[in-house]
Amino acid sequence: MNLQRETIVAIASAVVPQQGSIGIVKLSGENALKIAQTLFQAPGQQKWESHRVLYGYIKHPKTQNIIDEALLLIMKAPRSFTREDVIEFHCHGGIIPVQQVLQLCIENGARLANAGEFTLRAFLNGRIDLTQAESVAEIVNSQSPLSAQIALAGLQGKLAQPIRKLRGNCLDILAEIEARIDFEEDLPPLNESEIKQNFKDILTEVNHILATADRGELLRSGLKVAILGRPNVGKSSLLNAWSQSDRAIVTDLPGTTRDIVESQLIVKGIPIQVLDTAGIRDTSDTVEKIGVERSLNTAQKADLILFTINNEEGWTKEDAEIYEKIKDRPLILVINKSDLKTSESVQNIPKINHKVNTAVTFNQGIEDLENAILKAIKVKKIEAIDFDFAINQRQKGALIRAKTALMQVQETIKNQLPLDFWTIDLRSAIQALGEITGEEITESVLERIFSRFCIGK
Repeated sequence: MNLQRETIVAIASAVVPQQGSIGIVKLSGENALKIAQTLFQAPGQQKWESHRVLYGYIKHPKTQNIIDEALLLIMKAPRSFTREDVIEFHCHGGIIPVQQVLQLCIENGARLANAGEFTLRAFLNGRIDLTQAESVAEIVNSQSPLSAQIALAGLQGKLAQPIRKLRGNCLDILAEIEARIDFEEDLPPLNESEIKQNFKDILTEVNHILATADRGELLRSGLKVAILGRPNVGKSSLLNAWSQSDRAIVTDLPGTTRDIVESQLIVKGIPIQVLDTAGIRDTSDTVEKIGVERSLNTAQKADLILFTINNEEGWTKEDAEIYEKIKDRPLILVINKSDLKTSESVQNIPKINHKVNTAVTFNQGIEDLENAILKAIKVKKIEAIDFDFAINQRQKGALIRAKTALMQVQETIKNQLPLDFWTIDLRSAIQALGEITGEEITESVLERIFSRFCIGK
């Protein structure tokens, strides 16, 4: 990919109308400093030196009208994120100031940055590798402290280090093999048992890294959990007790919840989107009927269903009908109102692997419910101490290709094929490992990765 030499500009902070206190407009490129000097007036004897903060005014270069009172940050190449000259205007927040400054930068020679272009330049200029670039986006999109911690580990190079080591080991083996091919008469025979052990050790480490993928995906994407059941079994009360808020309206009247009510929670480090659905029952009310249809649709799209029943009323015909519609989905049976007298019909509950008793009016059973959720998704604990990093789906795909190629090399050795055949799959493994860090990557893959970034990052 040809590195763009144009100076790029973008708003680098969230713009919230009438709420943001500071708005940042960022420039990067060879004309960044020139544009800043055209637009920014720093009173007094302030020095335009790298890694200094200047105070002053942003002015329209033609009319000399003051656009904003601001701070200016100067970071000259190569001591910047992109290894280019970088300028940041720290303006007052809101929409108008940052939009005006952005427009002035464009009018004076900058180009609006593409999505992720600042980070792309950092990668292309050797400031970071591809795993670190992806970690930048993951930090921005983190939904929990643990997911941010794992992303930060990737930004610090904790994923790149073992991948580079694996690739280096493969390159060393390839060099040994190719040396025997080219200079067979001048070198001692290849130590086949040592090569076999090297491949075994490499595959062990590959499997160790692959094992982080599922947990990493869980931390990044989180879970969508739907609370489902007939009216008045305590679904909304469960949401309120769990989220420790009054997110849902609770009354004794059936059909109170007409639409999906959602809350964002963190359970043992895992982001969870909890959806309280309308009670499912036959109804002639048009609006409530729409709510029931949405409830069933939500349940089908959820990662996990909390099928809630009333302990006092037991397992009813209506519960059985609902269960028939969702029994093929991952679910936990929540037997609510367990503080009340248990109905004999509770004994009629079909065999369901995960059950929890709750009395949400008294905040009882919430911890048991959270533990049941972890058990249902087959995660006993998910703490940062368990793993320093977690690969994403792109990295997982490349690592699986590397693993497949390495296993094929093992098969080639077992079948006693010539050394030339060993190198074919070994090179494939090296290329796949290089794709993870960006040492071997195509332009189309780069475009796909960075198109997911926000503009300004």
